[in-house]
Amino acid sequence: MKQFQTALDGYSLVTAQSISEHARSSGNILTTDQIKEGEAELALILSLTQQGFEANAAVPGIMKALTERLQALMNKSTPLVWTHLASIAQAHPVSSYLLQDPLTRWSFEKPRGYSGDAYLLDFIYEHPAVAAQVKAASPLGSEIYNFTRSAPSAVAVRERRDLLAAHVDAVAGENDNAEILAIAAGHLREAERSQALQSGKLKRWVALDQDPISVGTVSSAFHGSCVEAVNGSVRTILGRAQKLGTFDFIYAAGLYDYLAESVAVRLTERCLQMLKPGGKFLLANFAKDIGVEGYMETFMNWPLIWRTDEDVQSIIDKVRHHLADISVTRGENGGVIYAVLTV
Repeated sequence: MKQFQTALDGYSLVTAQSISEHARSSGNILTTDQIKEGEAELALILSLTQQGFEANAAVPGIMKALTERLQALMNKSTPLVWTHLASIAQAHPVSSYLLQDPLTRWSFEKPRGYSGDAYLLDFIYEHPAVAAQVKAASPLGSEIYNFTRSAPSAVAVRERRDLLAAHVDAVAGENDNAEILAIAAGHLREAERSQALQSGKLKRWVALDQDPISVGTVSSAFHGSCVEAVNGSVRTILGRAQKLGTFDFIYAAGLYDYLAESVAVRLTERCLQMLKPGGKFLLANFAKDIGVEGYMETFMNWPLIWRTDEDVQSIIDKVRHHLADISVTRGENGGVIYAVLTV
């Protein structure tokens, strides 16, 4: 029940602790043998990585081995064992090397107080907003950043941004004065790539986020356009606390990774209710088999609710709303699952 309450809390953002509670809900029991075996394997992984850095070995090779070994360990560990091992990894001296990467450091330290914030995504987008921090990184940090910004997860996030812009443009091509709603919009970087926005084909593009810094950034960046930056959350949407109107296209691209299924179902139903006839709702969720979850959950301190195609379909199957069409696909690199629901 606490996971549900955390996800609906409009005054605090989703935290690493709430995701950990999702893992604990699986009901796994820790055993001494599992812990000892996992700790021994993790110690070897971290020792080899530290030795590589101390010997000035090639950074791409060090990082490739580290991410692959962490992933293999995560895949064979129970959720509770993995949560225990992740906390050990984060306290290991090898982190002093890895945190020189500005992307890893920002994710681990969470300056805005929560995982996956809009500024973190700017590091992944290689956006000019973070250029100064990237330039200030140490030589080693720059090399690690070259690896992390090219990881499958980062590629998937950049592809997601471009796909969102393409969806908006397609909707604008089919509807005059189209109205768009982005939930957990962040800095709305996809709008920078939208031809429909640039050519004035949209009536309005509502960017809703519960981080006031993100809301302010969007308001400033798109001042004078049809983009409306609005402070709001899952809680305000489900509670109908805001009169947002109806839309031709609604999307939540970075939110479902943090929502328990019960909340995800309710949010999906509410978004479908906010669509005009023939409107579309898109939800996106990181795929469970992306291959770098182990590194993200340890040294980036970025835990997510990773889902399979079947998990996403399970959310859709529980929705009590008529759907004219359902499409569940993956992006080109397979790292993100997209569900497009048409009413």
